[in-house]
Amino acid sequence: MMRPLLAAIPLIQFPNASCAFQALFHGPQSLSIDYPSSRSNFGRDEARHIAAASRLHIKRAHNSWLNPAYRGFVQFCPPSMSKTNAEITPHASDNGFMNIPAEKNDTAYTASSETTVDVPTNTEPAITFDSLAPSNEFEDNTNLPKMSFLQIFVFFFLEFGLMAWGGSVAQIARIKDRLVIKRRWITIARFNRVYAVYQMLPGPEAAEICMFFGCLVGGRLGGIAAGLGFIIPGFLAMVLLSYLYTIAGLENAYFNASFRALQPVVAAMVLVAVFRIGEHVFVSNNTQKLNRVLFFLAILGALQSALRINYFITLGVFGIFYSFWARGWRWAAGVIMLLNYVGYAIYVVFKGVPSPSALALGVAAVPDLPHLLALGLVAGSLSFGGAYTAIPFVQAEAVVLGGWLAKQTFLDGIALGNIIPAPIVIFATFVGFQGGNTYGGLGYAFSGSVLMTLGMFIPCFLFTIAGHSLLERICRNETMATFFDGITASVVGIIAITALDVLKASVIHLPKPGVVLDSAELITLAAHNTISAIIFILAFFVLNSVRHQYLSILLIVVAAIAGQFLFIDL
Repeated sequence: MMRPLLAAIPLIQFPNASCAFQALFHGPQSLSIDYPSSRSNFGRDEARHIAAASRLHIKRAHNSWLNPAYRGFVQFCPPSMSKTNAEITPHASDNGFMNIPAEKNDTAYTASSETTVDVPTNTEPAITFDSLAPSNEFEDNTNLPKMSFLQIFVFFFLEFGLMAWGGSVAQIARIKDRLVIKRRWITIARFNRVYAVYQMLPGPEAAEICMFFGCLVGGRLGGIAAGLGFIIPGFLAMVLLSYLYTIAGLENAYFNASFRALQPVVAAMVLVAVFRIGEHVFVSNNTQKLNRVLFFLAILGALQSALRINYFITLGVFGIFYSFWARGWRWAAGVIMLLNYVGYAIYVVFKGVPSPSALALGVAAVPDLPHLLALGLVAGSLSFGGAYTAIPFVQAEAVVLGGWLAKQTFLDGIALGNIIPAPIVIFATFVGFQGGNTYGGLGYAFSGSVLMTLGMFIPCFLFTIAGHSLLERICRNETMATFFDGITASVVGIIAITALDVLKASVIHLPKPGVVLDSAELITLAAHNTISAIIFILAFFVLNSVRHQYLSILLIVVAAIAGQFLFIDL
């Protein structure tokens, strides 16, 4: 028979605080509180000293004491327990978050035979008896396990690294499904806010979110382990494909035919990415209306790329411009933009129109190991808005300025990055491999792939390991947030111009310099270019019409097979 026991509310003295607790017991049972240095077990007789009138809701006061999402009936020691045996040395978890293990469900904690609570240092709890008060979903850590470095690495390697198919959308959907919906490590509301923060920062969001969860369950080392577990499978697969690509060579007719069909598909993917990123950048989350200023900045970003104004000048100017504009300093924003074009006009008068190489910084004019590492760092630090935003920066350095990577080969690397379980920026591994091979042969190529991959991912490791709370404060800062918005809008325009350049290179193939083609060969070349254009149109239509996590992989596989029939002359 269920018999609730009701008694007085005891007060327990803690350093700098006093707390009132109540609980509801049904029948005889034993209750246990686990402090870092003491445990008090008591049964039904002592339970009469504990109130059980209603649910106890514990809120944050100053710093987190108990996690606000820790709802339900909380049982503590009887009033006979003196300050002497209750005064203990509180502690927090290694990762800076309070861990409160107990049996849980979505709505409330029920009274259990034993409850364990870790109390943090020098904080003052505030107690209210409002059973309807909502928990703070943005600080919920109640379901977080404690995992070692090796456990975190193996878990993320098997659960997400090997299963990272279909691009960032599919990868993030899987992370949310496994860790938020099924395992309930954090609330959906908190996940959405975390995702919003990493969308504003450079780097692949899926890798950053994995590192965030690694930090939650294992501290900063756990974040490193989670990031490595997510990245390594794709890295190893890309190194293998880069090696096979190098030893097969484009002189192989069958090999060349498949990649000839893949290149217009890649061009369609890059162009579609412009629209997808634009949807996120130009539409306000609050009003769901088009932000005309950001849209205008994207157009100007495309114009600046067409005028061959250095990418880094564009990013800086547009970030400052929108930061001033959003604060209402329209005159200052106008002066910044005016100085941008006055400076360009002066440059043209004295030195002429910039060459295409002016878009680059020149960090990888020679593909030796230090320059490949530098190229990865630059591209990884500037990939605002998604993985595709790294493409123009790498192309400007390796293809346009450096000249050590052919544009068609660069497109092939992007295509390979879409068919393996990895974030799309893993194409940097391919670029590093090809650059190293050009500079010093196959032995050098493996080192080049490692260093350029490290460079590409080091920025997102640093951003995430620095601490999500710090990043959240930065992104909530109005000045920084609007600065990032201006940068991202300009990147959309830069990618648009890059996408058109990629489209031209993938569809229009010209005879090699010095090679004279007869009429039959010219007809064949024109037919192949026409087929490439048709493949691009079909791929662009499908990518805009169908949303599926494995669509990119399917298109690439189909194109590779179709290339064997379309581009081989029998």
